[in-house]
Amino acid sequence: MLRWLIALLILANLLMFAVMRGTFGPLPAASAREPHHLTQQVRPEALTTRSIPPEEAFDQPRVGGPAPAANVRTAPLGQ
Repeated sequence: MLRWLIALLILANLLMFAVMRGTFGPLPAASAREPHHLTQQVRPEALTTRSIPPEEAFDQPRVGGPAPAANVRTAPLGQ
């Protein structure tokens, strides 16, 4: 029983190898999936980036810095 399972797995691997090599034609993912987006871009060279000043970046995480303290108020529970 185990021999048949191993033989079946080897055949399945060979079949997938042939599919990935393009034996049965090109894969559907071989081309661009949404090429119309490239034609819809309007002046992509006009896009610019800017740094965020500190007064606007109060809630932005810092990569590599310490985690900010949570703004939570606590009070003892009344019984």
